[in-house]
Amino acid sequence: MKILVTGYTGQLGYDVVREGLKRGFKMVGIGSAELNITDEHSVYEYVKVINPDAIIHCAAYTAVDKAEDDKENCWNVNVNGTKYLAAAAADAHAKFMYISTDYVFDGLGDTPFVETDTPNPAGYYGLTKFEGEKLVQSLLSEWFIVRISWVFGLNGNNFVKTMLRLAESRNELHVVGDQVGSPTNTFDLSKLLMDMIETNKYGIYHATNEGFCSWADFAKEIFRQAKKNIIVSSITTEEYPTRAVRPKNSRLSKQKLLDNGFNLLPQWQDSLTHYLNAPKDEVK
Repeated sequence: MKILVTGYTGQLGYDVVREGLKRGFKMVGIGSAELNITDEHSVYEYVKVINPDAIIHCAAYTAVDKAEDDKENCWNVNVNGTKYLAAAAADAHAKFMYISTDYVFDGLGDTPFVETDTPNPAGYYGLTKFEGEKLVQSLLSEWFIVRISWVFGLNGNNFVKTMLRLAESRNELHVVGDQVGSPTNTFDLSKLLMDMIETNKYGIYHATNEGFCSWADFAKEIFRQAKKNIIVSSITTEEYPTRAVRPKNSRLSKQKLLDNGFNLLPQWQDSLTHYLNAPKDEVK
């Protein structure tokens, strides 16, 4: 199987390519330097030449706060880029997997969102990702939409790296404690995505590591495992204002994975341990 992976320079795309190579697939990982996904003609021609059996679309405009003011670029990447790739996949008769986000929901309540809940994004980034979901469903008859949250991986910036960097110069940190979700290691997630793309079990899925926590809880566990003596003070969302609205409830139900025979990902604490102990020299 030949698989085209967008967003290769990011956390998830990098791990998806590595996992595919381990399984003996021909993986073509690309970033913006190889293909401008907002250029319809370039996308069509590139996919035509590569002629993949599947496309895993990890690339996205993910600067959540910046998106509120940089709407044109955010739309071009997350909506138009997705539209062009999905249309090219249809022409190539390739499977298509679109990586979406918990931000398509409004973050209200305290129960996990299920796959059939109607999205209601509170910010522009979430809106564009939801628009991407709708385009995938309208342009293709067979598709995977996988919503993820709070990802961290070896290749790229993430919350874990930020906390460890701040710990080098501070003894106490104030971290939001009323936003709850599931930290998700791209090492684990990439295995699941590859398991899925090998099947025809299409549909909308939620995929995160097991267990829920707040950002403050996440930070405390990072420092505990890293043996850093840092005091984490929990604050409210209102005490840490941001340009974009953050969902307080990012809990996602993974029932669809179970219903279709896929393995759930490990507990987030165990996955954090694996991440912290992973060799860093494999990252480009």
